[in-house]
Amino acid sequence: MSQQFIVLGVVWYVIFLFSTVCHEGAHALAGKLGGDPTAFQGGQVTLNPWPHIQREPVGMVVVPILSYALAHWMMGWASAPYDRAWAQRYPRRAAWMALAGPGANFLLMILAALGIHVGMAMGVFRAPESASFTQVTQAAGSGAQLAATALSILFVLNLLLGTFNLLPFPPLDGHNGVTLLMSRGAAARFAGSTFAGLGFAGLLLAWFIYDKLFPYIFLLALNLLYPGLHYG
Repeated sequence: MSQQFIVLGVVWYVIFLFSTVCHEGAHALAGKLGGDPTAFQGGQVTLNPWPHIQREPVGMVVVPILSYALAHWMMGWASAPYDRAWAQRYPRRAAWMALAGPGANFLLMILAALGIHVGMAMGVFRAPESASFTQVTQAAGSGAQLAATALSILFVLNLLLGTFNLLPFPPLDGHNGVTLLMSRGAAARFAGSTFAGLGFAGLLLAWFIYDKLFPYIFLLALNLLYPGLHYG
């Protein structure tokens, strides 16, 4: 195991942890503002990763490290508790709570894009000839490679987290967020339905579909990041 592999793993994990905590913290904050203090009382309205790790140690520690060691990129999960009775009573508030998580990821992706463009304006970064998870931008010299890698991972990981969680399958955020497109009565009935048994199946189906979609999503994001360069 090389030193470069370990350093890159640390960068991956820090960014994964920060991005996931922002996602779950946004859920918790939106729930509190919408009248459900469950996650707030559980200590989830915070950027401190420890309460989130305590709630989901496997998804926040074990799986990310194993996936990096085996596949050289990180996956994992976290969760924020909420009151199901509140969600059924206020389905639109619950929908906004669900969408707050992906919204936080898109904000981080935009901040990463701004950092990349600031670096390009300063002559520190340049657009890569070919892009990947760890190379959305490239260091113009030898001194900024770590920063370029970190911003690349921040951009792509939050693109993935944001778009994947918008898929309308349980237990993903899009499954609750889709109720914003329904009438109030239909949204209440939908929120009262039970999909607990479909959680794992829904996740597998979402991942199968998303695996086919992500190359197109990544290409679109790349061309929006570098308008006029026409990647793909």
